[in-house]
Amino acid sequence: MYLLQNWFNLSDERGEDAIYDSYAFRSFMGFNFQEEQAPDATTLCKFRKRLDENGVTKLFFDTMKGFLDRHGKLMRGGTILDATIIDAPTSTKNQEKQRDPEMHQTKKGNQWYFGERLHVGVDAGTRYIHSAEVTAANVHEITVAHKLIREDDEVVYGDSAHTGIEKRDEIKSDAHLSSIDYRMSERKPWRKKENEWIPGPGLYWRTCFQLQKYRVRAKVVYAFLIIKRVFQYKKVRCRGLVKNRTQAYMLCTYANLYMLAQAGVYGSC
Repeated sequence: MYLLQNWFNLSDERGEDAIYDSYAFRSFMGFNFQEEQAPDATTLCKFRKRLDENGVTKLFFDTMKGFLDRHGKLMRGGTILDATIIDAPTSTKNQEKQRDPEMHQTKKGNQWYFGERLHVGVDAGTRYIHSAEVTAANVHEITVAHKLIREDDEVVYGDSAHTGIEKRDEIKSDAHLSSIDYRMSERKPWRKKENEWIPGPGLYWRTCFQLQKYRVRAKVVYAFLIIKRVFQYKKVRCRGLVKNRTQAYMLCTYANLYMLAQAGVYGSC
């Protein structure tokens, strides 16, 4: 029941109702109304709380990474950093008469968003997720970047939000992090004075160099596509960062399994 709740992004109450409404859900659970009663929303909430307290979902995620590493699915040596905003309910029609205090709003472009920010680190060679972190939406990506880098990474890719990461104190104070080659995308490379024209490809050389970075960074976009479209994690269902961090670990695990299935090695899992 907990797996179905994560796969279809259901709240506790909607998860309970789905068991009664969907024959497919009951078949997956092996449930028989004549012999037993379906767990209610309170039971599911208490079960998820036990998972949060004991760090079980983080263990699932780490086990998934160990499986990928043992079977040679992680090339290592390079990481792609990125983050996406997950919306949270803005309604104050609740017992506290306020929005979730752990969620915050941030401005992206010309639009304001309220919710959390999901930070991930993706293997640059195979696009599997190896690191994840959840913060409030107003926490900048560059402040969490050092937590997503692996110990054996030599190259790190990121968008323009990570520009200047090598100048931060947590990077300069670490011998390994300071030795990494950070290849971050420039905000507007075509406006640089030294952006000379290349007759062959018909591009400016600095713009052409940035396009090569974009081709590598596109792998992390596919991971977000699976999380937000396949598993419908566009809006949080729980209050607080702890509960949503637990769900994020499970969704990153599912995303890796989904990519394994596409690669044709799902049976070995």
